[in-house]
Amino acid sequence: MEPIEILKSFNSCYLKIQAIAQNENWLLLIAEKKIDPEAATHLGDVLHYLGEAMSCVEEIIEVKFNEQAKS
Repeated sequence: MEPIEILKSFNSCYLKIQAIAQNENWLLLIAEKKIDPEAATHLGDVLHYLGEAMSCVEEIIEVKFNEQAKS
C-alpha cells in the first residue's frame, strides 16, 4: 500500500469516527450516562492519535513529492 493510500484510509476512518463523535445518539448516550463517561474521552483520544498518525504519513508523502519534483 502506498503512503497516499494509507493517508486516504486514515482520513476515511477519521471522518467516520468524527461523525460518530458528533452524532446526536452518541451525545445522548453520554449525556444520559448510559455508557461510561470515559467513552467520550477515549473517542477524542482516538481522533487525536489518528490525526497524529496522519501527520506522520503526510510528512512522508511531502518528502517523496519533493524528491520527485527535484528529479
